[in-house]
Order: sequence, then C-alpha cells, then structure tokens
Amino acid sequence: MNNSQSAEISNYVGKLLRDNFGKGPEGVYVSIGFTFITIYIRNFITPIERVLLEQKNLAYVEETRDLVMTTIIPEIKANIYRITGMEVMEFYYDWAMHNKSATFVCICSDQTQSNQALQSTFHGKEKMVDEIIHISSMAQKAPEEISAYMLNNRTYVFIRNGILVNIEKELIRDGFKENLKLAKRRLEKRYLHNNGHWEEYLNSKIIDIFVDWDFEIDKSIMLFITNPTK
Repeated sequence: MNNSQSAEISNYVGKLLRDNFGKGPEGVYVSIGFTFITIYIRNFITPIERVLLEQKNLAYVEETRDLVMTTIIPEIKANIYRITGMEVMEFYYDWAMHNKSATFVCICSDQTQSNQALQSTFHGKEKMVDEIIHISSMAQKAPEEISAYMLNNRTYVFIRNGILVNIEKELIRDGFKENLKLAKRRLEKRYLHNNGHWEEYLNSKIIDIFVDWDFEIDKSIMLFITNPTK
C-alpha cells in the first residue's frame, strides 16, 4: 500500500465522521502492516458529547457512537476495498474520550508487504505479552492464544483469542452484547491505564491504549499508540 492510498483512506474517514457525527476529527492517521490497517483519530468530539461528558454521561456517549458505527462499518469496509483491493474480514473500534481520540482496526484477507520483519521481535515484546496475559486473567481469563505486532515505531497491535468466560457467553446469547462491551471497556481500561509498566517495556511514551472484542469469534484486539521520543 502506498502513501496515496493511506491519504485517501484518511480523507475518506475524516469526511465520513464529519457527515455522520456533525464534526470531523482534527487528524486521521493510517498505519499498515501484516494483515492490519489501523486508523488513529485525534481530537474527535462533538459539542453535545462534550456537554454530556461534563455531566458524567460517558456510557451514553459511547452507546450512541456504537449505534452509529453499526450503520457505517459496512461502508468503511467497502471503501477500504475500493481504495486498496484488501477485503476487511474483521473490524474493531474503540474510543478514548479522555483524550478525544479513537481508533478503527481492520484485519484484512491479504497481507501487506510493509514491515514484515517486525513480526518476529520488538523491544519489550515478551514483557508486554506477559503483562497483557496477567491483565486478561484479572479481567476475565488468560487468553488461549496471543500474538503481537509492531506496525511501525508508534503502533503496536496485540491479538487475544479465547478470553470469554462462560457467564459472558451466556450474556451474549441472551442479547446483552452492548452492555457487556461497555462493562468490559471500563474494566479492562482501568487495568490498562493504571499500569506503570508499558512505557518501561516499550521504551516509549504511551499516548493512547484501545481495546475491542469480536464476541462471535471470541477474539480481542489491543492497540497501543506511542511516542518513541520519550
């Protein structure tokens, strides 16, 4: 994927958010590597959302955004395929309201050719994986499988498979998927953000941490955005 395709995705996503939320983000940054396309969104919050957050209505803001996302995800997938020829098989997203930021993570059917050598190792990889397993154990259970990728020196993706416990699977079957996602966001982010080890392990300043789940396939992504000039 070349820079013009990344720029086209960035421009498209910025316009899409502006059209659907009434206000576009300040910046949209696209990273590509392996089977991933990550879209990092900065300074994205509407005036109404700002008021709601000041009134401690975080769950309402997230639930409303989630409803909008269900309608635009198919369009995002279609346009990524139009721009890149890569079919998006899995789509994840998350909000960091305290930073007014967000992310979309696409797992595609085709593997890009960029940065493939980074898959084998990066600074702090083993310690990051061990810490994520520990946090997963506290929040639900240790993942059956975990993999880690460095897309570039600012973007790290961790994939967890097999983390749902039986009670969560029952809640999903009973139609409480959205409630479960909101609760798991709060719980896992409490562990993720109150952890002083990430910057030490990656030797970088942590800018944002995101997490999302695909309950149907019992899979989760974590995305770390860093500033390497710590």
